[in-house]
Amino acid sequence: MIEIENVTKIYQMGETEVRALDGVRLNIEKGEMTAIMGPSGSGKSTLLAILGCLDVPTSGAYSLDGVNVENMTDDQLAGVRSQKIGFVFQQFNLLARTTALDNVMLPLIYSGVTGRERRKRAEGALDKVGLGDRMHHRPNELSGGQQQRVAIARALANNPAILLADEPTGALDSKTGTEIIKLFQDLHRDFGQTVIYVTHDPFIARHTERVIRMADGQVVADERIEKPLAAGAPRPSEVALAADAGR
Repeated sequence: MIEIENVTKIYQMGETEVRALDGVRLNIEKGEMTAIMGPSGSGKSTLLAILGCLDVPTSGAYSLDGVNVENMTDDQLAGVRSQKIGFVFQQFNLLARTTALDNVMLPLIYSGVTGRERRKRAEGALDKVGLGDRMHHRPNELSGGQQQRVAIARALANNPAILLADEPTGALDSKTGTEIIKLFQDLHRDFGQTVIYVTHDPFIARHTERVIRMADGQVVADERIEKPLAAGAPRPSEVALAADAGR
């Protein structure tokens, strides 16, 4: 599904050249649930932006579902994002005066989905994340976890091939974060959803089947997790997590 070959991303900051990604090679298969970890400045968010067609590499190749996207125009990239990719961010980015249902329907308007079909898809996505009984509530009538579920439903409404999440539990307390991770696991198990998320937390990362670690713009470790943690498992000590993160 995803093939990244020798991808480099260079930003020019005045006279300084910043190499955010440096020769990254990566394959992710359909239906995988993967975490990307790394310290600040490691390149993990830049990689996620390229995977999501929000940015393009300076050099190298990126194939998504068998289509090379690295040389696409902005309009072509927008089409790929609309058809194949769902995004979930740390901040929920919901319209405050709009119901959950309308928030989920909004991106479908830009995708050209007709009114009746928009509503059907949005209601289905909200049911999928357990908010079928909250679809007419506005964000200020929902908890933080429920707002993130609305954001996930919005990402799912177009039936994307890939769900990308950038620190999806970062703005949530641990209990609510666990609920969101369980939702990702359920989507992956029940619907075969491909899920890729960035996290700085080794404990959150261990809930996936695969952990990719980055440093200095490169993939420095790629670990398959034989027994991913089930959401709700007790958190190990900070010492154990730190040791695990450094393996």
